[in-house]
Amino acid sequence: MNDKVQCLKNCFLQGICHENPVFRLMLGLCPTLAVTVSLKNGLAIGIAATFVLLGSNIMVSLIKDFVPAQVRIPCYILIIASFVTITKLILQAYFPLVYAELGLFVDIMVVNCIILGRAEAFASKNSVPMSIADALGMGMGFTLAASGIGAIREILGSGKLLGVPIMGADYNPITVMVLAPGAFITIGVLMAIINKLNALKQKQAVKTAD
Repeated sequence: MNDKVQCLKNCFLQGICHENPVFRLMLGLCPTLAVTVSLKNGLAIGIAATFVLLGSNIMVSLIKDFVPAQVRIPCYILIIASFVTITKLILQAYFPLVYAELGLFVDIMVVNCIILGRAEAFASKNSVPMSIADALGMGMGFTLAASGIGAIREILGSGKLLGVPIMGADYNPITVMVLAPGAFITIGVLMAIINKLNALKQKQAVKTAD
């Protein structure tokens, strides 16, 4: 029992740290770069993607033994499209302002590399509990990445966080941070920091081993 729990835990943590979809696998960059002009948008796209990931992973894992190999990708896309449609309708009904800001990027989650990739590479080969852990880990990893990028861009680009001024009246916003170049600058700097920290960690591990 402990081994199973540990396996689920490792699977969950993998998507947050070692296989973070944005910073390690570089997947889902299109919505990450496009909509993360604020922390609210980063959280919204992350939660939406997590819901679709979770639903599609569960369904793919349940039907994996019944779908012929020749039609598995169309089946997976149909499942993902169904959960994307549910997500879209919920946002339109209860969070219209959020949906208006996310716009097209909700619809194109149908072909999002993270979601389709996890369905094909993981859920189609593993049990439902493992697929749930994978979906939650990947979803949280994506949400943390998108939220972090959105928070940095919002603070530097407008001096606010979640719409609340936090930088003081004398702060001069860096307008480029809420424009397209700001997204590339932010993700580039964050990836450089993460890679540097990983390199230092590996170097320390080698020294410890010696």
